[in-house]
Amino acid sequence: MKTFRALFLGLALLSPLVQAQLLASTPVQKAQDAQAFEAIGPLLTERLTDIQSLVVVLRGRVAYEFYRDGKPDTLRNVQSVEKSAISALYGIALAQGRITSLDQPVVELMPEWRSLNADPRAASITLRHLLTFTAGFEVNDPRGITGRTMPPATAWGRPLVAAPGERFAYDNPVIGILVAILEKVTGMPAQDYARQHLVAPLGMADFSYDRGLNMRTLDMAKLGLLFLQDGRWEGKPLLPAAYAQASTNAQNQGGSPVNLPYGQLWWVASPATFMASGYAGQMIWVHRPTQAVVAVTSTVSQDSQQRGHAVQLVRNGLYAAIEGRVKMEAR
Repeated sequence: MKTFRALFLGLALLSPLVQAQLLASTPVQKAQDAQAFEAIGPLLTERLTDIQSLVVVLRGRVAYEFYRDGKPDTLRNVQSVEKSAISALYGIALAQGRITSLDQPVVELMPEWRSLNADPRAASITLRHLLTFTAGFEVNDPRGITGRTMPPATAWGRPLVAAPGERFAYDNPVIGILVAILEKVTGMPAQDYARQHLVAPLGMADFSYDRGLNMRTLDMAKLGLLFLQDGRWEGKPLLPAAYAQASTNAQNQGGSPVNLPYGQLWWVASPATFMASGYAGQMIWVHRPTQAVVAVTSTVSQDSQQRGHAVQLVRNGLYAAIEGRVKMEAR
């Protein structure tokens, strides 16, 4: 992943923000899209066979789609891309005033948890620490694939090995803590809150929750576009701009398993590029200079995780196609 980071490091922010809504393509644009992405289909069908679906949104419109099963409306398991969707929900709750500050200590929102952790440092853990994975809890999971089903109260009671804010640790049980807090401050199940305040405004299809979040690939792209647009959708602020920007810019040095800096439940490859990453090649990749959002799903398996076809796609063909398409439009 270090070479992936280096590929985009230092790119300048060259372009204005895209329109927030998905735009319709003209016949000329469709023809140019077909030309620009002509080599991607063979790449997917012949070499990068772990990839199951791909959507490229370019400057606010869908420029390319691929579905190995031919089913664009299939709900696909996105693994830890779910974390970036939770980031959106926290931004919405902040915009609605259900949360007053990310620097509020968790025990002020969840006083019933105050006695669950004997370490005095636990009282100073804030929402910001949770969102940036710097709470300080002991984590023995360098691959970031366990602990998803740990009860939130149990997760909160774990030993601390660092002061809050001191170091990054990819901590799956923290997601359960964040969901429990969200349900407390909103007064409703997190899935209902998501349907009312994220799915409906963005025109997403309904999702399912079976062994993790399952959603359409197009809706993954919409989530990336929301953050590319600094939290605006159809001209209206859904998230505070400062929150969206902080989420997609480095808040700490990050680390395993992706080995990139970390924002607020988003990985940050460079000032130009941020991404959501899920086990075995589920990804939302957002590139600010070209105003591109790439959503990818892949076969969920250990072999797929090791092969890394989603990253290979961006590095070995798709980025060049996007860049070429932008240049084509600039002529």
